[in-house]
Amino acid sequence: MESPKNLSFINISGLLLLAFLVLYIGLRPIHPIFGDTVNYVVTYSNYQIGLPIKNAEDYGWHVFMKALAPYMSIHAFFTIISFIYIFPLYKISTTYFKEYWYYAFLMFVVSFSFWTYSVNGIRNGAACSLFLWGLCYEKRKILMVMFFGFALLFHKTLFLPILAYLATYFYNNPKFYFKGWLMCIPLSLVLGGVWISLFSSLGFADDRLSGYLSSSSEEGTFSATGFRWDFLFHSAFAVFAGWYFVVKKGFSDVLYNRLLNTYLICNGFWVLVIRANFSNRFAYLSWFMMAIVIIYPLLKKNFFKNQHALLGNIILAYFSFTYLMFYLYYS
Repeated sequence: MESPKNLSFINISGLLLLAFLVLYIGLRPIHPIFGDTVNYVVTYSNYQIGLPIKNAEDYGWHVFMKALAPYMSIHAFFTIISFIYIFPLYKISTTYFKEYWYYAFLMFVVSFSFWTYSVNGIRNGAACSLFLWGLCYEKRKILMVMFFGFALLFHKTLFLPILAYLATYFYNNPKFYFKGWLMCIPLSLVLGGVWISLFSSLGFADDRLSGYLSSSSEEGTFSATGFRWDFLFHSAFAVFAGWYFVVKKGFSDVLYNRLLNTYLICNGFWVLVIRANFSNRFAYLSWFMMAIVIIYPLLKKNFFKNQHALLGNIILAYFSFTYLMFYLYYS
């Protein structure tokens, strides 16, 4: 794993993959197959002809669109958004793992939610990536707060991971959060409707979150209805990885504990409202961190003989879930 030949290969391959993805996603055709891409095109076109911003939630995002609209084409705009979405995945990987960044970056790319939030829920995806970019500045809090602020301006739902991350500065014991996550499952099974009604009535963070909880799903949409054991199984990958390394293997790392506990808080919230229509929107507020939660310990400490081969198998298994869900389960 540490051989110069391998390091040279993964760094060159990683940079090529980064450049390819930014261009491939940013220059995609304008087609309904890419979900909300068409809706973003309509809004951007309106700003290009000088129409004002009207009653827009996430005002910062619309200011950003309107500022760019007079100067660039829609494909140039999507390429910039693609960069904002993908570059932070590279940035946090290089910040945390130095020369081994490629493995973490690859985990992000093969994640179940990566493609969906690059071409469909692009505002949410970009906001979550800005949050990850902020995490790169653990020792430079002003920069961290700045990126967190940009994330909120792009999508107010980032209140949840930001508040969860701040909570870890007050209490950062993973065992406590593991127990809390486990408790969310029976609480959701027994009182699922109660939690949905509660958070809807509170208008958690903003009107959009409340709307996701209470609105009806449309036929053909990627909405999570009922108690989604498949999504819970997917979420448990990171929970099990965190438990295994922290509890079973005694891995002790303050930064990793913060990442893990942030994931557990956000995912626990989603488990409580798992029956709500569009609950996948809540799931993404934790899923975007899954890759780094799973792979972090393996790139920081040697736990196993032939760990390099095991790392490859873990990435393959993680990708296999994405492949099976998209190409077998949904079709």
